[in-house]
Amino acid sequence: MKHKPYFFITNDDGIFAPGIRTLIDIVKPLGKVIVVAPDKGHSGQSHAVTVGTPVRLNKLVAGLDYEEYSCSGTPVDCVKLGLQQLTTSKPDMLLSGINHGSNAGINVLYSGTMAAAMEGTINQIPSLGFSLTNYSHQADFSGTRDSIHAIITRFLTHPLPAGVTMNVNIPDLPAHEIKGIKYCRQAQGRWYEEFDRRVDPFGKDYFWLTGEYRPSDNNPETDQWALDNGYVAMVPLTLDLTHLEYLNQKKEYVYKE
Repeated sequence: MKHKPYFFITNDDGIFAPGIRTLIDIVKPLGKVIVVAPDKGHSGQSHAVTVGTPVRLNKLVAGLDYEEYSCSGTPVDCVKLGLQQLTTSKPDMLLSGINHGSNAGINVLYSGTMAAAMEGTINQIPSLGFSLTNYSHQADFSGTRDSIHAIITRFLTHPLPAGVTMNVNIPDLPAHEIKGIKYCRQAQGRWYEEFDRRVDPFGKDYFWLTGEYRPSDNNPETDQWALDNGYVAMVPLTLDLTHLEYLNQKKEYVYKE
């Protein structure tokens, strides 16, 4: 790539979250950057978009090679609005994260971080989502820097295929303890939710969602195994959710009323 790379950065934890600030620090020396991220956290909202209410942008930084905006909408709103209203040329890469918490396994379906990355893929931009397996707002992101830099520079010279979003999860380890970067498939697992039932001052019930994620697949080919064993896990995702094996079995059948 001969020209200066152009990056679009977003997340779902909010514009001031430590994860996105770390990602910005990693990427700024590599090229031109525009940041459009939610003005507050939107974790767990997947591919939600805002309808029925206005979405607002607030310019925070305006420089020659760096711009930063907060957005009142969801992570996907940030991508849609940013690409349509703020960019004059297509970014070379869209980066989402660094998420506070794992997006391995089935978590990818709930993730605003990964939905924003997939929206980039829908817009034919090579897109990656980054997550650290630490849910704390005070998480230490220093161990992610070397791996993220290596992955970004790799995909600048060897772009992702059309229609592929890369889900990158990084174990919560110091950089020197990370064993390497491993291509994986998505592990099986699910959330086992509980709703903490409480009563407000007016005597009405309300609920807080709690729960535990339990993987059910510990195959060495999976992202969960890689993370548990000290590797950065990279899972290539596709936008097409069709179960091709089942479809191929049923192609010969035509149902009539």
